[in-house]
Amino acid sequence: MREANTFDLSLLIILAIIWGSAFFNIKIATHSYDPFTLALVRVMFASIPLLVLCKVKEIKIEAFSKNWKLYSLIGLCNIAIPFVLIAIGTAKINSYLAAILMSTTPLSGSILAHFFIKDEKLSIPKSLGVLIGFSGIVLLFFDKVIINSENYIYALITILGSTFYCIGGLLTLKLKNKKNENVTTSTTLWSVIFLLPFSLIFEEPWNSSPSFESTLSLLYLGVVATGLAWMIRFRILTVNGLVFQTQVAYLIPIFGIIFGYFLMDEIITWRVLISLAIILLGIYIFKKNNKGIKRKYAN
Repeated sequence: MREANTFDLSLLIILAIIWGSAFFNIKIATHSYDPFTLALVRVMFASIPLLVLCKVKEIKIEAFSKNWKLYSLIGLCNIAIPFVLIAIGTAKINSYLAAILMSTTPLSGSILAHFFIKDEKLSIPKSLGVLIGFSGIVLLFFDKVIINSENYIYALITILGSTFYCIGGLLTLKLKNKKNENVTTSTTLWSVIFLLPFSLIFEEPWNSSPSFESTLSLLYLGVVATGLAWMIRFRILTVNGLVFQTQVAYLIPIFGIIFGYFLMDEIITWRVLISLAIILLGIYIFKKNNKGIKRKYAN
C-alpha cells in the first residue's frame, strides 16, 4: 500500500460527497417509492456497473457457487435489510440526521467485533472512543426539534440499519480471501433476489405513479451512490488500504449536513453540531487506537 497523494485524497473526498449525498436522495425517493421497491431498484441499478466491472476484469462471479449460502446471507444483512430500514427511517427524519446516525457504524461494529472476533477486543482507549461516540447520539435524542415523539422510532430504525451493516461486515470477513468485486457483485445479486418478491407482493410498484424527481434520485442512488461509489471504494482499498478508506467516516456526516441544510432546507440546531463533534471525536479516538490491529492484518 502506498502513501496517499493528492489524487488519492481527491477520490476519498469524492467518495464522501457521493455517500453524503445519498441520504437526501433517499428522502426524495421515499416521496414516491415504498421501502422494498426503493431498495430493489437501487440494487438493480447498482448491479449493472458491478457486472460490467467483473466482465472487464475477467473476475468470476461466485454468487451461486458452493459458498452461495454465505453470499446470500451477506446480501441479506449487508444490503437488503439495511437499505430497507434506512429508507423507512430517512422518510421520517432529516436526511442529515440519517447521515450522522449512519456514521456511527464503526462504533457499533467494534462492539459486535469484541464478542465475535478473537483479535478485535475492546481495549480501554477504544472503549472510551465508543462511549464518547454514543454519548453524542444520546445527546441528539434530547433535541426535541430534531427527534421527538413522532419520529424517534424512525431514528432507532436507522440505527438498526447501521447495525445490520456491521453484521454484514463481520460475515464478509469469512470471504476475505475472495476478490472484493466478486463479493460485492455476488451479494448484490442475492439482495435483488431477496427484495424482488417483497416489492411485488407487498407494494405492487406497477400501481405507483412516481415523480420525476424521485425517480432521478433513485437512479442516482443505484448508479452513483451504490455502483460507482463501490468501485471508487475498491480502488482506494487496493491502492491505499483499509485504514485510509475508513477516514471517509469523518466526512460523510459533514457533507450530509451541508446537503440537508442547503438543498432540503432542514433545520440544524446547536445540539446537532455539538453531537456531531462528539461523535467524530469518539470515532477518532477509536480509530487512533485501532491502527495497530489494522496494520497487523495489512502486512
